[in-house]
Amino acid sequence: MSIIDKKLTKKRDKSSKKKAKHAQEAQAEITEVAAISDGVVAQKDAQHELAEKARRHLWMHFSRMGDYSVDREIPVFVRGEGAYVWDQRGKKYLDGISSLFTSQLGHGRKELAEAGAEQSQTLAYWPLWTYAHPKAIELAEKLASIAPGDLNRVFFTTGGAEAVESAWKLARQYHHVRGDHSRYKVISRNIAYHGTTMGALSITSIPGMRTPFEPLIPGAIKVPNTNFYRADEHADDYVAFGKWAADEIERAIEREDASTVAAVFLEPVQNAGGCFMPPPGYLERVREICTRHGVLLVFDETICAFGRLGDWFGARKFNVTPDIITCAKGMTSAYSPIGAMIVSDAIIEPFLGADEAFLHGFTFAGHPVSAAVALRNLQIFEDEDIIGNVNRLAPYFLEGLESLRDLPIVGDVRGTGFFYGVELVKDKDTKETFNDEESERLLRGYLTGALFEKGLICRADDRGDPVIQLAPPLICTKVEIDSMVGIVRDVLTEGLKHI
Repeated sequence: MSIIDKKLTKKRDKSSKKKAKHAQEAQAEITEVAAISDGVVAQKDAQHELAEKARRHLWMHFSRMGDYSVDREIPVFVRGEGAYVWDQRGKKYLDGISSLFTSQLGHGRKELAEAGAEQSQTLAYWPLWTYAHPKAIELAEKLASIAPGDLNRVFFTTGGAEAVESAWKLARQYHHVRGDHSRYKVISRNIAYHGTTMGALSITSIPGMRTPFEPLIPGAIKVPNTNFYRADEHADDYVAFGKWAADEIERAIEREDASTVAAVFLEPVQNAGGCFMPPPGYLERVREICTRHGVLLVFDETICAFGRLGDWFGARKFNVTPDIITCAKGMTSAYSPIGAMIVSDAIIEPFLGADEAFLHGFTFAGHPVSAAVALRNLQIFEDEDIIGNVNRLAPYFLEGLESLRDLPIVGDVRGTGFFYGVELVKDKDTKETFNDEESERLLRGYLTGALFEKGLICRADDRGDPVIQLAPPLICTKVEIDSMVGIVRDVLTEGLKHI
């Protein structure tokens, strides 16, 4: 912990003299902090006190807490409506990332708030540990009806990482119950993000997130992803590249010994790295490989599900049925936390014997209030044809982003539905990317702040090569799409000047 961290997080002194002294020391040290920092320029007004309380007491996720100071305050958002949110000073922003790939129906939907309030008055909470309640039953039935194939059984969690954790544990116990006691390993793709609990983090393939917590759970094997823009193999043939990437999974299974591999985890469209699409035939071949070797195929659809790609699930969009789907985020449009693991009839079958149980659970999984909100959310999807809106506007959205290719800093545009990544390069002809220092200056030193200043909240991400990601609420119209594309164009036009 740095000196500035220690000083800026101390509790208030009772002595005003000590307060003044500490403030002077902190201010002197703030001038030594690197110019690249999080937060926004502080305004010493009435609203600043709320940001200061956040800085003193709130530990934010994935945040460099030492970057915030009395002069660089934490942005605070106080309300939302539709595709927009407002900060504590009344400035309006377009939510270009659906809060965190979650707010499918946008902000301020009274129907969802009312569904939660009504349920809380009827039955605020009841666990699913040997009991059930109506809303969990109804939601499980609804999810089974929209899931592909024979995925008819729902195990609830409170979020995506818990769902991933549950799926790995289920895969291991499933094999164990069937007598395959040596199957414990899991295969996932490079740069993929699957959560931060210890099991999910082991499946995650982003070194910077893993290193501080190593050693992680053994048996997590990594294979290439489907980033065709950076392909070393079959760089001139998308289909052949997809076959090669799928075959890398089979080679990993055989190299590790198939009798030790429990499951393969992948997102239909990989988020981290910037919306890596599955090449034609890729998912089908992975399905065949897993079936051939007795390995379970898990689609992590924490982001992809509930309309993000233009269907209820990516599995449905690409017409490939896994053994397990993990999902969360958009199930309630973020109005209440919930997640789920949806499994096939074949996976539940060994657990239907009188002496078997999946030895796993969470206190708040399938919470009645969250389940009620989820049911109302999915009903609105159908009533307002939300998925239809995504499919009608996706070509327009992609066309707008493709128009950015005339900028020298834009190397690639990829994605589908309302889920896109714009990869940034130093040299378009050679695809030369930015080094770590340049990426830091470009993304955190310029892009994030410039986009925010212009009223667009999106993700400038460097977990792979630098990308800007856009994943707005599914209710957006051409007006919001034009606004996002226009702001990104304005900011990127100046981008190369800031490295």
